[in-house]
Amino acid sequence: MQTTLDNSIIFSGIGLHSGRDVTLTLKPAPENHGILFKRKDIKIGNPLVRARWDYVSETTLCTKLKNEDGTAISTIEHLMAALAGCGITNVLIEIDSEEVPILDGSAAPFVKQILEVGLKKLSSSSRIIRITRPVIFENKSGWASLSPYDRPEMEYFIDFDDCVIGKQSKTLNMSNGSFVKELCSSRTFCSNKDVETMRENGLALGGNFTNAVVVDGEKVLSPGGMRYQDEAVRHKMLDAFGDLALAGAPILGKYEGHKAGHSITNSLLRKLFSRPDSYTVENCSEEVFDVLPGSGVDLAELTAVA
Repeated sequence: MQTTLDNSIIFSGIGLHSGRDVTLTLKPAPENHGILFKRKDIKIGNPLVRARWDYVSETTLCTKLKNEDGTAISTIEHLMAALAGCGITNVLIEIDSEEVPILDGSAAPFVKQILEVGLKKLSSSSRIIRITRPVIFENKSGWASLSPYDRPEMEYFIDFDDCVIGKQSKTLNMSNGSFVKELCSSRTFCSNKDVETMRENGLALGGNFTNAVVVDGEKVLSPGGMRYQDEAVRHKMLDAFGDLALAGAPILGKYEGHKAGHSITNSLLRKLFSRPDSYTVENCSEEVFDVLPGSGVDLAELTAVA
């Protein structure tokens, strides 16, 4: 069953990298609409940008979409993760700037308001992408793969120099609200030594200790510390989940990421869709719908955050 929102939702905040004030509105959309961004500040050219893997134009520290006229939307991964984790398949996202607001650095503020407003079921059946043969993409930084599985599952490994993060791994069955319960409140993070470098390159201009976890060796500089001992790997899984949502439909299969950022995950999707024998697109049966990430999720499953 396809879904949309019951009512519109407005978010206001700053862009993590641009530092600009942003207003974003999620609006209900009809069946087969998909997820579409609309730049309200664009007066010349096409203001619409589809949330799809082949619109990804840049993956430096975030995922950026761009249409044929050059209209761009960046830092979309947390919002996309929230929509996928809540089971939203159709929505119009109006925004008055290029970058999605960072809010608290996680997907929890998006999830909370989506679940408070509620979902509306639409008459058309939903679709899924079933992985039928393993696909892997790797480069010198890391690798990611998709393989056949009877439910959506994620496994992730990270390795960072800062001792407070270090090596972390996690495996999750992503069915039935696992994203909301386990991942959505984990925040973006960075090393204190990288902040100055990012700002010299025009990035992280809106970053602060309340919308990102800043670490320095064995210390967490952000007030309150970590929300979870393994918050870093949880957030990397959140990012990957949001990037995978650009496939255009829920993926039934297992995703494994080893030090895999936005670029590797998008490259994995590009490789998948270049190999038609590796997947099928199917109408979603009731049995499969019951194991999708947004099936049966409700507000009570949203973990309280610090």
